[in-house]
Amino acid sequence: MGSSASSYRLLLPLLLSLLLLGSSFGLADSDFLDPSRVIELSWNPRAFLYQGFLSDKECDHLISLAKDKLEKSMVADNDSGESMMSEVRTSSGMFIGKRQDEIVARIEKRIAAWTFLPEENGESFQILHYEHGQKYEPHFDFFHDKANQELGGHRIATVLMYLSNVQKGGETIFPSAKVIDPSLNTLHKETIQTLFLSSQGKLSQLKDDTWSDCAKNGYAVKPSKGDALLFFSLHPDATTDSESLHGSCPVIEGEKWSATKWIHVRSFERPHKTSSSSGCEDENVLCPQWALAGECVKNPQYMVGTKDSHGYCRKSCSVCTM
Repeated sequence: MGSSASSYRLLLPLLLSLLLLGSSFGLADSDFLDPSRVIELSWNPRAFLYQGFLSDKECDHLISLAKDKLEKSMVADNDSGESMMSEVRTSSGMFIGKRQDEIVARIEKRIAAWTFLPEENGESFQILHYEHGQKYEPHFDFFHDKANQELGGHRIATVLMYLSNVQKGGETIFPSAKVIDPSLNTLHKETIQTLFLSSQGKLSQLKDDTWSDCAKNGYAVKPSKGDALLFFSLHPDATTDSESLHGSCPVIEGEKWSATKWIHVRSFERPHKTSSSSGCEDENVLCPQWALAGECVKNPQYMVGTKDSHGYCRKSCSVCTM
């Protein structure tokens, strides 16, 4: 923790200066990044909360894009990488295309500026809806299988944006988070007062009855409309971080809307290998399964492509000939 934290602290003044130079690059007012709104939550895993990252209008817009297109959420099988239903994840969701409209494109640029990770390394937004009792058990965002790493490699970071308030429950929980070195702490005073180190050395909080029982099993973040949670699934040396284990607690009162942006170590828009000259091939071994599941229609930008670039499953989607 010490070396990576120290390196980040040395770079922090430079990073803040770059963020504040947004006007020099022609960014709109809504695209300015305000470092004073970012709370450092943990170094193990590296996690940060940006308060008010999205406007209410942006939150409502993302929900409107997804509301009539939701389907049962899936999980990736650890061995094959195939998508499958599981009681581990009971929400509903859908993907919206990258740069689908002006608002989506603006948010994606903002995420790239905040994370210092290229836009092209990100997947499409996944919009999720959790109703009463729905949850996502603790899991990792990095992959255990090789198939899902073929395009973009491991997921290095996740930006989770809360699109609604939740009356009770729905917290994001990190069961294995470790305490922050007090000498490096930049948390708001009121936040510091709620933290303590458990007997197992894990980061935890003093929680009252407004928190769900699930949230009391580790460090938790309450959903607040417009806030964005950034955490890293890989260490700075690119090894997987077992302390990035996280989950979504069951919703007890109300409903929860969120938007997830997974970011990879390489481009998620261009295959790592060189395509054949014919251009009629699949770039992922799972393309046939995805095509059978209807992804050619549900996710055409990725599967089929656009007028500017080929998709990654053109053969399975039968949009080309050998």
